[in-house]
Amino acid sequence: MFNHSPNTLARVSQQLSRLEKRDWELWAIVSVTGVMVSAGLLVILIPAAFKGDTIRFEIVMSRPLAVGLFVLLGLLNTYLVTKRFEVRRLREQLISSTLQNQLTQQQSFTDPLTEIYNRRSLDHVAGQFISQARRRGTALTFLMVDADNFKEVNTRFGHLTGDFVLAEIAALLKASVRGSDAVVRYGGDEFLILLPDTTAARAANVSDRIAWRLDDWNKADNLEGYRLSMSIGAIEWADGQTIDEILDAADRKMYEQKNARPILVK
Repeated sequence: MFNHSPNTLARVSQQLSRLEKRDWELWAIVSVTGVMVSAGLLVILIPAAFKGDTIRFEIVMSRPLAVGLFVLLGLLNTYLVTKRFEVRRLREQLISSTLQNQLTQQQSFTDPLTEIYNRRSLDHVAGQFISQARRRGTALTFLMVDADNFKEVNTRFGHLTGDFVLAEIAALLKASVRGSDAVVRYGGDEFLILLPDTTAARAANVSDRIAWRLDDWNKADNLEGYRLSMSIGAIEWADGQTIDEILDAADRKMYEQKNARPILVK
């Protein structure tokens, strides 16, 4: 799943903090107003209550003053209720807008056919993985995966079937990796897998899982008379390498395997 950027989270946090501050300011107004009203009533009641040896409460107030007091309290209450609803509405709009923006960003970084990361997201995703590996001092391996002779699928079975097979490949790759890994549709019938905390030697286990799942897919006879195969090139990231250098190296590894010994599951 696409990660929230620190800048987005910080901005939303600041805006929510400002809204919470406004909420507390309203409560402060309510409290101060209550104290002032109570103090005013005490100023009126205490002198009236302690006259002579008896305690009595008798308030004499002109009609305009009484009407004005009630109008003031009514306006104050209306103002406070309106502001509380405004703060709540702004909070809901902020959360909704943030979620909508995040969804839009995620959709722009997702390939609609395979529902995995698309080429546009590669710099962002790879940058995150590289930064994490550099910060933690851990390994990071890239797998370049290519469907062998994929044009034959489109030629023999049509482009709709080709799209179906691409979606199946993406699902197969996702099922072969961990939730912390990332699968990217690099372009056409090429895919890229990013494996954090994984050396090139350990990445061979992922290649084996892909081969086993591919074998199961072929045994299901999804395409009559056709067996799907893949070539995989693994390259371990080294600090100082650019993303382009890593991808070029992984691409060369993949084509070396394709030309020398492509993965053919029988």
